[in-house]
Amino acid sequence: MRQKLNLITLGVADLERSLNFYEKGLGWKRASPETEGIAFFPLGGMVLSLYSRKALAEDAMLSEAGSGFSGISLSYNAKSEQEVDDVLSEVEKLGATIVKPAQKVFWGGYSGYFKDPDGHLIEVAFNPFWPLDENDNVKL
Repeated sequence: MRQKLNLITLGVADLERSLNFYEKGLGWKRASPETEGIAFFPLGGMVLSLYSRKALAEDAMLSEAGSGFSGISLSYNAKSEQEVDDVLSEVEKLGATIVKPAQKVFWGGYSGYFKDPDGHLIEVAFNPFWPLDENDNVKL
């Protein structure tokens, strides 16, 4: 298997609510043409999709029941500590739940976490050891 991920799909309870958060709130642009019942957001080589949690569970032949920590987080790498603070402030105004306020962390960076309207955990981090290139891609 190639060392590559192309698509992250988040199962959401209410697609319109999630679109309000990601598209209208964060200002992310959906791919065109739009497809009914699912939304795709290009992320510079990857795609984030929002899809019914129930339908996604059915497709995977699993129960949609679940709670608590899902064992996964998504991360947004900021260009500065100030950007981390700004993003967390912005998403809180949009209805996100701040799980961990931004702070200096053990690995030498600065980060905080929020949950989107469906409880998906997203880290906002400034990592001084991972510079971003001209396309905002992490340089390892």
